[in-house]
Amino acid sequence: MHFDDGVLPADYLRHVTRKKAIIAGTGTLAIAALLLAVSSGAVSIPLTDVWRALTGTAASKRWDAIIWSIRLPQALAAIVAGAGLSVAGVVMQSVLRNPLGSPFTLGISHAAAFGAALSVMVLGTGVMHSRGADAVVINNPYATTMAAFAASLLATAAIIAISRIRRTSPEIMILAGVALGALFTAGTMFLQYFADDVQLAAMVFWTFGDTARASWSELAIMGAVTVTGTAFFFFNRWNYNAVDAGDETASSLGVRVERVRMLGMLISSLITAVIVSFLGIIGFVGLVCPHMMRRMVGDDHRFLLPASMLCGGVLLLVSDTAARLMLAPHVLPVSVLTAFLGAPAFLYLIIRGYRK
Repeated sequence: MHFDDGVLPADYLRHVTRKKAIIAGTGTLAIAALLLAVSSGAVSIPLTDVWRALTGTAASKRWDAIIWSIRLPQALAAIVAGAGLSVAGVVMQSVLRNPLGSPFTLGISHAAAFGAALSVMVLGTGVMHSRGADAVVINNPYATTMAAFAASLLATAAIIAISRIRRTSPEIMILAGVALGALFTAGTMFLQYFADDVQLAAMVFWTFGDTARASWSELAIMGAVTVTGTAFFFFNRWNYNAVDAGDETASSLGVRVERVRMLGMLISSLITAVIVSFLGIIGFVGLVCPHMMRRMVGDDHRFLLPASMLCGGVLLLVSDTAARLMLAPHVLPVSVLTAFLGAPAFLYLIIRGYRK
C-alpha cells in the first residue's frame, strides 16, 4: 500500500494532538475541581481568597486554618487516591488482558477490610464516644492502617505465589483474586459475628472510604508511592502496548511477558494497598475511569496512563465534594457515592460497548 508523502505524518499529528488536548483539558478540569473543592463546605470561601491562600498572596490569615489544615489535604488525598486507583486499574486490565481487571477484582480491598477488622478485635482500636457526630472512632488509626496494609500485601503475595506455581496467566490471577476475596470476606464476617456492638460499629466505620482521614503525612506517603508507581508504568508503556497485542506477539518483539505481568501486578497492588489502608475501601474508580478514557484516547498507554490518572483524580475529587455538600451538615462517605455512580456508569459502558 502506498501513501503520499506527508499524508500519514499529518494524520498522525492530528491524531496525537487530539489526545494531548483531551489530557490537557482533563488536567485543567482537575485544577478547577480542586479550587471548587477547597472553596465549598459548611463555610463557603470565595474562590479569589482560595487562590490567594494557595499562592501565598493573601493579606489576611482568616481562611488559612480551614484551607491548609482541613480542605486542601482532603482534596489532594482525593486526587492522589483517584489517580493511583485508576492507573493501577489500567495496568491490571492490560497485563491481565481482562476488561474486568481492577485493584478490587483481586481481593485486595477485602484483605484490607479483614486486616482492619482483626486490628479492632485483637488490638481494641475501636472506641465509642458519647457525641453523635463521631460516635465511633478508631483510636489508633496507625495500628489499624498497618494491619490493613499487611493483609493487603498478604493477598498480593498469595496471588503472585499461586500464579508462579501455575505459571503466570490472566485467568489464574483473576480466579485467585476472586477466591481470596471470598476467603477474606468470610474471615471478616467471622470476626464480626463474635464482635461486640462497639467493635462491630468500628469495623463497619473503617470500611467506609473517607478521604478526610488523610493528613499531610499520610498524603505524602500515598503521593510518593503513586508517583513512583506511575513513573514505573510509564517507563513500561511500550511493553503494555505489546502485551495488549497478545503474549506471542509481545514475546516476538522481545518483551519478557511474564516479568512485565508480575511486576505490573505487584506495583499495582502496592499502590492499591497503600491507598486502601489509609482511606478505606473506595470502589469502581479503578474500574470505570480506564474504560472512560480508553474510549476517548484509545488503547495506547502513552496517552491512556496519564489520561486515566487525571480522570480518576477528577472523578474522586468531584464525588468527594458532592458527598460533603449533598447532606450538609452531615458528611456522606465518598465510597457510598462512588458506588452509586460507578455501578450505573459501568453498566452503561458495557451496554454501549456491546451495541457498538
